[in-house]
Amino acid sequence: MNGLVSTALAAVTLTCAVANAAVAAADLARAPFVLANSAEVGVAPRWIPYLAGLKLAGAAGLLLGFVTTPWLGLAAATGLVGFFVGAVAVHVRTRVFHNLAFPAAYLLMAVGAATYFAAAVG
Repeated sequence: MNGLVSTALAAVTLTCAVANAAVAAADLARAPFVLANSAEVGVAPRWIPYLAGLKLAGAAGLLLGFVTTPWLGLAAATGLVGFFVGAVAVHVRTRVFHNLAFPAAYLLMAVGAATYFAAAVG
């Protein structure tokens, strides 16, 4: 992978970590947009803290992947890809398309992070 692509993917990875930490904080704060979106797609409010925990774990794993070992970052990125594939699927299943761009954007960032770490581990 050339330097420019690697730098771009590193930036996407860091953005992914920050974005997931930020939305997890909104989840934990029970922000109105989180509660409204969750209700619209049929996610019970009691699940929101658990979903926030998964997002925080993913964000922490991405950051630790930079500091310690890329394998940890790859595992975190893979988990986030799975998480957001599920989120997109729930939006499609419930036919909530007006805000599908949000989970899709998070999915694309997670795919970028997985690509970055996959190249880093070899």
